[in-house]
Amino acid sequence: MDAVRVALLREVLAGTRWLGDTRHFAGTLRGSVVSHGGGLLLVGTPEYEPWHLAAHLVDEAAWSGTPELSPTLVRHAPRPGDPAQLAVGLGRLEAARRGETVLVVAPGEPSAPLLERVCDARRAGATVLSLGPGAGELPAMAHENLSVPDGSELDLDTVQHLVSAAAGENARPAHRGPLRFRDRLSRLADLLTAPPPTRW
Repeated sequence: MDAVRVALLREVLAGTRWLGDTRHFAGTLRGSVVSHGGGLLLVGTPEYEPWHLAAHLVDEAAWSGTPELSPTLVRHAPRPGDPAQLAVGLGRLEAARRGETVLVVAPGEPSAPLLERVCDARRAGATVLSLGPGAGELPAMAHENLSVPDGSELDLDTVQHLVSAAAGENARPAHRGPLRFRDRLSRLADLLTAPPPTRW
């Protein structure tokens, strides 16, 4: 889903809970990874690996100048011949430590082995975020949860598009002191290349 489609979707969703909820969740995600300098581990279930979210976060990381948003996709059954970016197995969750963020995307309650690994990562100091089930052990374990229950107006894939787009939005810190010429030029370039504003 490109930026124009996301903008149209946001317009359609104006007045619903989804815009605020996805922006809040994306802000938590961005704040977690940026404040710790990266270390985003993205994991799904054996039946549902969040490939699209991984790809969109890589794009948003590049477009927003926020490399910390680029995730490591953790897979349940990587094969020996897989390229490096697709060869990271569940053992990576066991190595998760303080300063890293684990984002679990699941359409339903994950299996007990995955929950145990995520719980261990949390005990080791990782921030745990979950996107998917509204009830169960995973949302209870997560520091932040965005619930997409069965029968919602939006499906899990669409919510992931909204989250990734919101995570990549530039939220510049307030500048203190006079702007240098290079800063002013950079700001002007950003304004000229930014997409048109969206009506809320």
